[in-house]
Amino acid sequence: MSSTAPTKRGRPGYDQQSVLLIAVDVFNKHGYDATSMGILAENLGISKSAIYHHVPSKGDLLKLALEHALGGLEAILDESEAKEGSAEARLEFVLRQTIKVLVDRLPFVTLLLRLRGNTEIERNAMERRRAFDHIVAELISSAQDEGSMRKDIDPRTVTRLLFGTINSIVEWYKPGGSLSPEKLADDVITMAFRGLQTKP
Repeated sequence: MSSTAPTKRGRPGYDQQSVLLIAVDVFNKHGYDATSMGILAENLGISKSAIYHHVPSKGDLLKLALEHALGGLEAILDESEAKEGSAEARLEFVLRQTIKVLVDRLPFVTLLLRLRGNTEIERNAMERRRAFDHIVAELISSAQDEGSMRKDIDPRTVTRLLFGTINSIVEWYKPGGSLSPEKLADDVITMAFRGLQTKP
């Protein structure tokens, strides 16, 4: 899938992507449920009616934002490195790329992780995220079966702990700081894998 948010021309000064970026920041600040079209219009500096030149509804903004986050994650699983090689190598690739998507699309992934499931759009997104997590759990189980990871921890527990660590990045990581995305991924992988591998 595309690595950039979809773009659609609208009123002068804004296109759909720029409206979406501001909307996602407002959703993350106030919460999706608490954000009205009036609040969005105020943050955009345009009228509520002008927003409808870009998107039909607030729900459509949410759907576009979540697709941007989920599309990036799901595309990882289509890469050859996620399908070929040892389970351990595939798992490391998926986790590294997950961190990359999180950093590259930080506001969008933050929104995804804060969903409450109050709308059908949110519930569908959460189901897609659970499907992604399930595939990672299967990779962990396969790594345990091939002997590259310890077997005394349930794969689902490992998955929850790994993603608990990775997902926490949205709360503290500042892009452009001294910690690069690559070093961040190295640190997470080293911390996680050294505690899971059976070899010294």
